[in-house]
Amino acid sequence: MSSGSYPSLFGVWSRTSSMLFESFVEANRAAIASMGVPARQDEEEVGDPDRRAEKRIEPGEDLPEWEVAFHGDDEALEVGDRICFTKTLTAEDVDRFAAASGDTNPIHLDDEWASETRFGGRIVHGILASGLISAALARLPGSVIYLSQDVEFRAPVRLGDRVTAEVKAVESLGGGRFRLRTLVRKDDDIVIDGEAVILVD
Repeated sequence: MSSGSYPSLFGVWSRTSSMLFESFVEANRAAIASMGVPARQDEEEVGDPDRRAEKRIEPGEDLPEWEVAFHGDDEALEVGDRICFTKTLTAEDVDRFAAASGDTNPIHLDDEWASETRFGGRIVHGILASGLISAALARLPGSVIYLSQDVEFRAPVRLGDRVTAEVKAVESLGGGRFRLRTLVRKDDDIVIDGEAVILVD
């Protein structure tokens, strides 16, 4: 066995052991619950199943609650290719984004304070909502590198809204670079509009 296969073998063993342990824990919880004893919920497990998304995701994979639709060549990006990425943006997403980014504006985090604003309640961080554009880019063929992004926030995204990022290659700039039309929709309304330039290796 080559030394280069150790990290991958260890990774597989580690993930398998972790899944086995979690299965035993869940089986025990189910057995206890069937006896009428309420199961204890850890803080990280409370709320929407998406709360633990970071523990369920692997590089290059999609979660079942996401929708992805690609219209184009699977081998190489071409002008006219289009991809859509759809996700519900939850209160947990907003809280995690605030913690990760440091953007603790009460318009995103404080129900009472936000209810007194023009929006009448909490709204999703604009950068979090526009981040779905990056999620769409990650599913294009090739290795995609973001070079620039211009965005215009047209309407707020509210907690619990299911939104779709749509990316369309509109121009080849040469050298593997493409200009893209980027937008985020809620139903038929465009809430974020913009343009990006990417490099595809």
